[in-house]
This record gives sequence, C-alpha cells and structure tokens, in this order.
Amino acid sequence: KEYIDDPEDSKPEDWDKPEHIPDPDAKKPEDWDDDMDGEWEPPQIDNPEYKGEWEHPQIDNPDYFSDDAAYVFESIGAVGLEIWQVKAGTIFGDILVTNSVDDAKSAAEKVLERVPDEEAAENEAAAAAAAEEEEADEDWEEEADEDKEEL
Repeated sequence: KEYIDDPEDSKPEDWDKPEHIPDPDAKKPEDWDDDMDGEWEPPQIDNPEYKGEWEHPQIDNPDYFSDDAAYVFESIGAVGLEIWQVKAGTIFGDILVTNSVDDAKSAAEKVLERVPDEEAAENEAAAAAAAEEEEADEDWEEEADEDKEEL
C-alpha cells in the first residue's frame, strides 16, 4: 500500500458522539397515555457535538515502491486457475495466455470451428443416456407388474 495508518496518531477519546440525540427542549404531550401510546420518547435532533466518523490519518508507507515491470516475465512455465462452479462436470480447455491480439484471434477461430462438432457429440451422448434411462425405467415397470401378478 502506498499509504498506511499513522502509528503515532490515535482517535481522540471524546470523538465518539452519537449523530442524533433526544431533543432537550421537547416535552411529553399532555394527552399522551403510556398505556395506549407506549413509552414516550422525545424526537431526535442533530447532535451539535457530532464530528462524523473518525478516519485514521495516513502517512507515506516507507516500505512501498512502484514496480512498473512487475507483470513482465521472460517465460511462464505454468498457469494455475481456481474456478468455482455451480454445476458439476464442467470441463475447461483451450486456455491461451498471450500478449498478441492476432494469436488470440487465430486461436479463437480454431476453437469456434470445433464447437458445432462438439455440440453434436454432446447431444448424441445426452440422447444415449436418456434412452438408457428410459429402458431402465421400462424394465423396472415390468418387474413391478410381475410382482403385482404374483400377489
């Protein structure tokens, strides 16, 4: 951080005053009935002693330095990604790290060419799984009918 809290400064002890206080000039109405209206509380007014929220004074951080080349690497040997996913089974691939817009566009075109084939394969797999599940349901219904007949 470029700035840090001043270690030699602290919040004054008398700083914490409420923002609003009960109106000292307010009087309980004569027709106020505690049983019917509840306990009377005077209206709130702005506290003239309220100073706002205290902010710790900042000073220059003696350990701070600016490194304009912090992101420059000769070679990146590996990339680590932490991905939180809601739906299990998501597969990630084709991760590209580059500083070349042309290389990125070229790689994107190659990936997008494969999308229709991959979607078709995914649909076929889903259809096969649905057919297998339907067959299993039919087998279960047949067994249930046979059990009923035996009773």
